[in-house]
Amino acid sequence: MESFARLLDALLYTRSRTAKLRLIADYLVATPDPDRGWALAALTGTIDLKAVQPSLLKALMAERVDATLFSLSHDFVGDMAETISLLWPDPPGEKPPSPALDEVVVQLSGLSRGQAPAAVAALLDRLDVQGRYGLIKLATGALRVGVSARLAKTGLAQGFGLDVEAVEEVWHSLTPPFTPLFAWATGAAPPPTAGDVPVFRPFMLASPLEDGATLDLADHAAEWKWDGIRVQIVHAGGQTRLFSRTGDDISASFPDVQLDQTLALDGELLVRGEGQADSVAASGSFNALQQRLGRKAPTAKLMAERPAFIRAYDLLSHAGEDLRALPWTARRARLESVLPGLDPARFELSPLVEAGSWADLATLRDAARDAAIEGLMLKRRDAPYVAGRKAGQWFKWKRSALTADCVLMYAQRGHGKRSSLYSDFTFGCWTPDGQLLPVGKAYSGFTDAELAMLDKFVRANTLQKFGPVREVEKSLVLEVAFDSIHASSRHKSGLAMRFPRISRIRTDKPAIEADTIAALLKLAT
Repeated sequence: MESFARLLDALLYTRSRTAKLRLIADYLVATPDPDRGWALAALTGTIDLKAVQPSLLKALMAERVDATLFSLSHDFVGDMAETISLLWPDPPGEKPPSPALDEVVVQLSGLSRGQAPAAVAALLDRLDVQGRYGLIKLATGALRVGVSARLAKTGLAQGFGLDVEAVEEVWHSLTPPFTPLFAWATGAAPPPTAGDVPVFRPFMLASPLEDGATLDLADHAAEWKWDGIRVQIVHAGGQTRLFSRTGDDISASFPDVQLDQTLALDGELLVRGEGQADSVAASGSFNALQQRLGRKAPTAKLMAERPAFIRAYDLLSHAGEDLRALPWTARRARLESVLPGLDPARFELSPLVEAGSWADLATLRDAARDAAIEGLMLKRRDAPYVAGRKAGQWFKWKRSALTADCVLMYAQRGHGKRSSLYSDFTFGCWTPDGQLLPVGKAYSGFTDAELAMLDKFVRANTLQKFGPVREVEKSLVLEVAFDSIHASSRHKSGLAMRFPRISRIRTDKPAIEADTIAALLKLAT
């Protein structure tokens, strides 16, 4: 457990992607089975210790530490795991030996809710500060060390000299602690096979089209870049699985999307808005899709009000045949022949965009915002489907970002390396009667120097405190960039931004000159 805790600590304070990969690779190579398998499961989010909840940890702290001290410490530190690990009192007498990671996982996996308090307290007593931090992060599943599942798999591949795409293709047929995977990695056994189960195939990605660049439309096909989430749906062995772009299995959130043929489709997951017909032109906003994302057991009512469907881009396999080596034109022809046999309420063909010239295509792209479209995809007609971002094959030509001048209203401390800084900012725009209403929240888009400046402003201009949130004087204007904005009944302003980020700090502009809610409503799609 101690070495795993040291790994988490090192990852938390390491910014470089290359350095993170080296840390993961070195740990997995040096650590024996099954500990390294459980560590990989934790880093990839494939372990769930349901008996340990934040409420349990807070209750344990209440028995050992003054409540006011814990509250003030948590408010200052900003991270519950770090606060508990620092404040947890060492038991009297000689500390028992630290448990192995396998021992921790096995013990916590078999706990009932009633057994959990005593077991977790006993484990915390056996660990030092760093170990307690690692235990809490592991038990709650909230690692927050800047490592995605893909990064962890890449670290594994680099450490053992494997092809990360080969790892991805067998990943979903394996379970923690991944003994067959490490047997293959160390040369002790042949590669594991996926068997007759639905597996994820790494996505082909597009490169941004540079400003001013043009492409020959005779060599490239154009498609809309739809405003949903990219998914892969696979049916094999009587099972259907839906995978996100990162390879996460999101099938439970969308049980209404099913296949009955052995194939793998690449497409865009969308939902229909209320009252929309079953047609290619009808798709709900991303805001509507968000109401279903992350819900592991959506209600029948929600699925009826927000039915999900897939707009298909590509066909990766069909009837056991891998089609990825074929050129795009051949895959597109197969896709067009397969789609009519699928449920038309759940699967649609993403139409091609026809244009007589590059200038005509640019005009179509610029007018696409009203249709809740992000822009265009341009694909070489002779391109095979290859994992990753293959130069010169696929391009994304996104529409320009929208911007608005908003007033900073609230700030909250971040997590991990940003736990000591105010880095989550809520901003608003004016109503006709002079009120500020929140229109979005951003935690990206600024440099380290700008973040330090914003943090200093918050500390010097705090009006009220609400736990970790600070209300500030309404005097600082932020230029906020966002991909789109939608009407939303869930927000007091009636608006919800997609991908807001701070593009610059407008110290030159008085707050009274910031944008209005009415102006943003005109941009809503």
